[in-house]
Amino acid sequence: MVSTKPYLVRAMYEWCVDQGFTPYLTVQVDQHTRVPSAYIREGQIVLNVGPEATHQLKIGNEQVTFQARFNGVAHQILVPIDNVAAIYARENGQGMAFEVPDASEGMSAEKAPGSTEISAEPLDGYSPPPSPPRGSHLRVIK
Repeated sequence: MVSTKPYLVRAMYEWCVDQGFTPYLTVQVDQHTRVPSAYIREGQIVLNVGPEATHQLKIGNEQVTFQARFNGVAHQILVPIDNVAAIYARENGQGMAFEVPDASEGMSAEKAPGSTEISAEPLDGYSPPPSPPRGSHLRVIK
């Protein structure tokens, strides 16, 4: 069965754009992630994926790809959908957070491949980027 995660990421992206907000992705960087290394902080990168900041954005079932400029230099970005830790609106912090599997851990026997559990509990060790003063309304997706 296909994971619900890419569908939820696409839905949050569309909601952000429809509301006039700027969608941001928080991504856990690993060897499969292609992003400018100078912008990685503590193993994560925050990406503006708004229509004005990206070219040829595609949020597929397996990966997110687009072209973007960092300090005026064009880069081709590739993010495996499993590495997306959160998608949220920059302006108000509303969005969704997801559990990102640790590359060093094996697959849990309790979860089927591609399954996604939804929970309102904070993720262990996940610290979203600073949000606007109103606070965050992220929901955790496990």
